[in-house]
Amino acid sequence: MEGEKLIEDRGFLAAPLTFFVVVVFQLLSKWLDQLKKKGSKNTRESELRSEIKQLLREASALSQPATFAQAAKLRRSAATKEKELAQYLEQHNKEIKLSYDMYGKVLLASKVVIYLILVLCFWRTPIAIIAKQLVQPFGTLLSWGTGGHLTGHVMVGIIPWLILSTRVSKYVCRFVEF
Repeated sequence: MEGEKLIEDRGFLAAPLTFFVVVVFQLLSKWLDQLKKKGSKNTRESELRSEIKQLLREASALSQPATFAQAAKLRRSAATKEKELAQYLEQHNKEIKLSYDMYGKVLLASKVVIYLILVLCFWRTPIAIIAKQLVQPFGTLLSWGTGGHLTGHVMVGIIPWLILSTRVSKYVCRFVEF
């Protein structure tokens, strides 16, 4: 069989390799999205929050009329710290967003380059052979790009395999937790 010979020559590892690469890119994308959502807590933020809590605790402890001025001063100091914290968080969130956006762009660019390399390497090479009865309405669509036909079987090309692998890997990655 000429189709099986083609798969043995060049494409016998193409299907698992392609699927593995697609799953890795999906996992990296999901991990990056989760890191972006979580954000990061740092020492400066927690230090400012603890100072604000401490100042407000001290101000609430001073409830006598004689200590009203001192309590008001502590509350103003806490409000100043809250403004400082808000400015710090805004700046920090901008920096994090820019860095994650850059990582996302690098991931997308590398995904495109790797997919193009896979397409160029395995163009006209059947990735898998499937019985025609299993994929009856979609046989010609799946064999796009293989350049050959086999009686009773459909030879799956690289582009349909990439699309199928992407869909399956998205489904699989929904159940993975980081």
